Amino acid sequence: MEVRRSARRSRTVSAYREGDRTIVLIPARMSVAEEQRWVAQMLDRLAAQESRRVLGDDALAARARELSTAYLDGRARPVQVRWVTNQNSRWGSCTPSERTIRLSHRLQGMPEYVVDYVLLHELAHLLVPDHGSAFWALLEAYPRTERARGYLEGVVSAARLPHIPGARGDGPATGAGQQQAAGGSCA
Repeated sequence: MEVRRSARRSRTVSAYREGDRTIVLIPARMSVAEEQRWVAQMLDRLAAQESRRVLGDDALAARARELSTAYLDGRARPVQVRWVTNQNSRWGSCTPSERTIRLSHRLQGMPEYVVDYVLLHELAHLLVPDHGSAFWALLEAYPRTERARGYLEGVVSAARLPHIPGARGDGPATGAGQQQAAGGSCA
Protein backbone atom coordinates (compact mmCIF):
# COMPACT_ATOMS: atom_id res chain seq x y z
CA MET A 1 0.00 0.00 0.00
CA GLU A 2 1.20 3.50 -0.78
CA VAL A 3 -0.12 6.80 0.58
CA ARG A 4 0.37 9.82 -1.66
CA ARG A 5 -0.05 13.29 -0.19
CA SER A 6 -0.94 16.18 -2.47
CA ALA A 7 -0.92 19.92 -1.74
CA ARG A 8 -3.45 20.42 -4.56
CA ARG A 9 -5.90 18.02 -2.94
CA SER A 10 -7.88 20.00 -0.34
CA ARG A 11 -10.62 17.72 1.01
CA THR A 12 -11.10 14.55 -0.98
CA VAL A 13 -9.58 11.17 -0.30
CA SER A 14 -9.54 8.43 -2.92
CA ALA A 15 -8.04 5.01 -3.42
CA TYR A 16 -7.47 2.59 -6.27
CA ARG A 17 -5.60 -0.58 -7.14
CA GLU A 18 -2.49 -0.37 -9.26
CA GLY A 19 -1.39 -3.91 -10.00
CA ASP A 20 -0.87 -5.61 -6.65
CA ARG A 21 -0.58 -2.29 -4.78
CA THR A 22 -3.21 -0.04 -3.28
CA ILE A 23 -2.74 3.71 -3.75
CA VAL A 24 -4.48 6.10 -1.34
CA LEU A 25 -4.53 9.80 -2.25
CA ILE A 26 -4.95 12.27 0.61
CA PRO A 27 -4.54 16.03 1.21
CA ALA A 28 -1.03 17.01 2.36
CA ARG A 29 -2.40 18.85 5.43
CA MET A 30 -3.87 15.70 7.04
CA SER A 31 -2.52 14.61 10.39
CA VAL A 32 -1.07 11.12 10.85
CA ALA A 33 -4.17 10.08 12.84
CA GLU A 34 -6.49 11.32 10.07
CA GLU A 35 -4.34 9.53 7.50
CA GLN A 36 -4.60 6.24 9.39
CA ARG A 37 -8.36 6.59 9.78
CA TRP A 38 -8.87 7.41 6.09
CA VAL A 39 -6.53 4.67 4.88
CA ALA A 40 -8.47 2.07 6.89
CA GLN A 41 -11.78 3.44 5.61
CA MET A 42 -10.63 3.47 1.98
CA LEU A 43 -9.25 -0.07 2.22
CA ASP A 44 -12.64 -1.22 3.53
CA ARG A 45 -14.42 0.58 0.69
CA LEU A 46 -12.18 -1.02 -1.92
CA ALA A 47 -12.70 -4.44 -0.35
CA ALA A 48 -16.47 -3.92 -0.40
CA GLN A 49 -16.40 -2.86 -4.06
CA GLU A 50 -14.31 -5.86 -4.98
CA SER A 51 -16.53 -8.30 -3.09
CA ARG A 52 -19.59 -6.94 -4.91
CA ARG A 53 -18.17 -8.62 -7.96
CA VAL A 54 -19.80 -11.84 -6.90
CA LEU A 55 -17.69 -14.95 -6.91
CA GLY A 56 -19.22 -17.90 -8.70
CA ASP A 57 -19.23 -21.34 -7.10
CA ASP A 58 -15.97 -22.31 -8.83
CA ALA A 59 -14.20 -19.17 -7.60
CA LEU A 60 -15.65 -19.74 -4.13
CA ALA A 61 -14.23 -23.28 -4.12
CA ALA A 62 -10.85 -21.93 -5.25
CA ARG A 63 -10.95 -19.36 -2.45
CA ALA A 64 -11.73 -22.15 0.02
CA ARG A 65 -8.61 -24.01 -1.13
CA GLU A 66 -6.51 -20.85 -0.71
CA LEU A 67 -7.83 -20.23 2.79
CA SER A 68 -7.36 -23.85 3.81
CA THR A 69 -3.75 -23.72 2.64
CA ALA A 70 -3.04 -20.37 4.29
CA TYR A 71 -4.70 -20.95 7.66
CA LEU A 72 -5.37 -24.68 8.11
CA ASP A 73 -2.24 -26.20 6.54
CA GLY A 74 -4.40 -27.43 3.65
CA ARG A 75 -6.11 -30.00 5.89
CA ALA A 76 -9.68 -28.85 5.20
CA ARG A 77 -10.65 -30.23 1.79
CA PRO A 78 -14.31 -29.76 0.92
CA VAL A 79 -15.85 -31.76 -1.90
CA GLN A 80 -18.23 -28.92 -2.72
CA VAL A 81 -18.47 -25.21 -1.86
CA ARG A 82 -21.40 -23.20 -3.15
CA TRP A 83 -23.73 -20.25 -2.62
CA VAL A 84 -27.29 -21.01 -1.55
CA THR A 85 -30.42 -18.88 -1.25
CA ASN A 86 -32.23 -20.96 1.36
CA GLN A 87 -30.15 -19.97 4.40
CA ASN A 88 -31.88 -17.08 6.07
CA SER A 89 -30.99 -17.82 9.68
CA ARG A 90 -27.25 -18.47 9.31
CA TRP A 91 -24.32 -17.21 7.28
CA GLY A 92 -22.99 -20.59 6.29
CA SER A 93 -23.23 -24.28 6.98
CA CYS A 94 -21.05 -27.34 6.72
CA THR A 95 -21.84 -31.04 6.57
CA PRO A 96 -18.60 -32.71 7.66
CA SER A 97 -19.80 -36.22 6.74
CA GLU A 98 -20.38 -35.11 3.13
CA ARG A 99 -17.54 -32.54 3.16
CA THR A 100 -19.84 -29.85 1.75
CA ILE A 101 -19.97 -26.14 2.55
CA ARG A 102 -22.78 -23.75 1.73
CA LEU A 103 -22.63 -19.98 2.14
CA SER A 104 -25.70 -17.76 2.32
CA HIS A 105 -26.24 -15.48 -0.65
CA ARG A 106 -26.71 -12.70 1.94
CA LEU A 107 -22.90 -12.55 2.22
CA GLN A 108 -22.59 -11.47 -1.41
CA GLY A 109 -21.61 -7.82 -1.48
CA MET A 110 -20.06 -7.86 2.00
CA PRO A 111 -16.34 -7.08 2.35
CA GLU A 112 -14.00 -9.85 1.22
CA TYR A 113 -12.58 -10.36 4.71
CA VAL A 114 -16.09 -11.13 6.01
CA VAL A 115 -16.76 -13.72 3.29
CA ASP A 116 -13.30 -15.18 3.93
CA TYR A 117 -14.03 -15.45 7.65
CA VAL A 118 -17.33 -17.28 7.13
CA LEU A 119 -15.72 -19.58 4.58
CA LEU A 120 -12.81 -20.27 6.94
CA HIS A 121 -15.28 -20.86 9.78
CA GLU A 122 -17.02 -23.53 7.74
CA LEU A 123 -13.70 -25.02 6.60
CA ALA A 124 -12.71 -25.36 10.27
CA HIS A 125 -15.90 -27.40 10.81
CA LEU A 126 -14.49 -30.00 8.40
CA LEU A 127 -11.75 -30.52 11.00
CA VAL A 128 -13.69 -29.87 14.23
CA PRO A 129 -17.49 -30.23 13.96
CA ASP A 130 -18.41 -28.36 17.18
CA HIS A 131 -17.69 -24.85 18.48
CA GLY A 132 -15.35 -25.99 21.28
CA SER A 133 -11.95 -24.58 22.15
CA ALA A 134 -10.18 -26.68 19.49
CA PHE A 135 -12.44 -25.13 16.85
CA TRP A 136 -11.78 -21.54 17.96
CA ALA A 137 -8.05 -22.25 18.18
CA LEU A 138 -8.11 -22.99 14.44
CA LEU A 139 -9.65 -19.59 13.69
CA GLU A 140 -7.06 -17.68 15.75
CA ALA A 141 -4.70 -17.81 12.76
CA TYR A 142 -7.03 -15.60 10.70
CA PRO A 143 -6.13 -11.99 11.63
CA ARG A 144 -9.55 -10.50 10.87
CA THR A 145 -11.70 -12.95 12.85
CA GLU A 146 -12.86 -10.43 15.45
CA ARG A 147 -13.39 -7.68 12.89
CA ALA A 148 -15.47 -9.97 10.67
CA ARG A 149 -17.51 -11.21 13.63
CA GLY A 150 -18.14 -7.59 14.63
CA TYR A 151 -19.23 -6.74 11.09
CA LEU A 152 -21.71 -9.63 11.03
CA GLU A 153 -23.02 -8.71 14.49
CA GLY A 154 -23.53 -5.16 13.20
CA VAL A 155 -25.51 -6.45 10.22
CA VAL A 156 -27.73 -8.49 12.52
CA SER A 157 -28.18 -5.55 14.93
CA ALA A 158 -28.98 -3.12 12.12
CA ALA A 159 -31.64 -5.49 10.81
CA ARG A 160 -33.31 -5.40 14.22
CA LEU A 161 -33.47 -1.60 14.39
CA PRO A 162 -36.94 -0.13 14.06
CA HIS A 163 -37.73 0.83 10.50
CA ILE A 164 -39.09 4.32 9.87
CA PRO A 165 -41.58 4.18 6.99
CA GLY A 166 -40.63 6.56 4.21
CA ALA A 167 -36.96 6.76 5.22
CA ARG A 168 -34.63 6.38 2.23
CA GLY A 169 -37.68 6.10 0.01
CA ASP A 170 -38.70 2.76 1.50
CA GLY A 171 -42.24 1.64 2.01
CA PRO A 172 -43.61 0.26 5.26
CA ALA A 173 -41.49 -2.29 7.09
CA THR A 174 -42.26 -5.96 6.78
CA GLY A 175 -41.51 -8.21 9.70
CA ALA A 176 -40.45 -11.09 7.45
CA GLY A 177 -37.70 -9.05 5.78
CA GLN A 178 -36.36 -7.88 9.11
CA GLN A 179 -36.41 -11.36 10.59
CA GLN A 180 -34.72 -12.83 7.52
CA ALA A 181 -31.84 -10.37 7.66
CA ALA A 182 -31.43 -10.79 11.41
CA GLY A 183 -30.57 -14.49 11.26
CA GLY A 184 -27.09 -15.86 11.59
CA SER A 185 -26.47 -18.64 14.06
CA CYS A 186 -23.29 -20.07 12.58
CA ALA A 187 -20.23 -17.98 11.76
